[in-house]
Amino acid sequence: MTIQEEIRALAAAKKAVILAHNYTRGEVQDVADYTGDSLELARKAASVEAETIVFCGVYFMAETAAILNPDKTVLIPDASAGCPMADMITGAQVRELKAKYPGAKAVCYVNSTAEVKAECDMCVTSGNAERVMKTFAPDEKILFVPDQHLGGHIAGLLGRDYTLWPGYCPTHQMITPTAIAEARAAHPGAPVLVHPECAKPVRDAADHALSTGGMCAFARETTTKEILVGTEVGILHRLRKENPEKTFYPIVERMVCPNMKKTTLENLRDCLKNGETIVTVPEEIATRAKRAVEAMLAIA
Repeated sequence: MTIQEEIRALAAAKKAVILAHNYTRGEVQDVADYTGDSLELARKAASVEAETIVFCGVYFMAETAAILNPDKTVLIPDASAGCPMADMITGAQVRELKAKYPGAKAVCYVNSTAEVKAECDMCVTSGNAERVMKTFAPDEKILFVPDQHLGGHIAGLLGRDYTLWPGYCPTHQMITPTAIAEARAAHPGAPVLVHPECAKPVRDAADHALSTGGMCAFARETTTKEILVGTEVGILHRLRKENPEKTFYPIVERMVCPNMKKTTLENLRDCLKNGETIVTVPEEIATRAKRAVEAMLAIA
């Protein structure tokens, strides 16, 4: 029996569903039941009927699944798979920010901890942020945490002025306008897709700023045969698998999130076999965080 077959047999025996983010290793994506971006996986986590959810990604994603499914067991293969951006703000800092701007609405990117979500009025993903943020009244003051780049991107699209927390994704900081220019020169005519977690000069140099789910949709729908991709390189596996007739080039080949790569076939198998590690969120935090996440899902 291969390790892939062993994983699938264990998942069936444990009545478990395996969710994998687009940035995880290709072999992990291939063995999962569902692969997607944060929005796609949040939706799936809210609707699955399995007794156990195994989340292949980083810890805040598994926390979100636990918040949405208090009656299910949520497992993560490597509990040390964190997110530097999520760690750039705490719940206490959100409270301080709200005290500084009384009456403002606090909005958090899904790339945040449960305690940060608990302090916010609304949660967004890179795939639904524009749609969700359109629902706020034009005169409402917005505090956007923790990603300054996604917040600035959406504020620009909607002609708004948000108070932005200075958080960022270290992996997306690796791409530069110069790298885009060099990639265009090497592949003339290929559209450039970057993630909205990239800095504004990078987004301005690209053709489209899209979530990974948005990149997958673009790749399916476009007639162009070559596409330049500016995000964590794990997405290339899914793009190539779903579009074998097209060629995808990473703008920066070293754009690897070490935390997203912590899930392996071996620790995924062991996670299912041993029922570890269980992800839990204190009830008081989970209850408040769930309001922010469900408010988003109701719109998105």
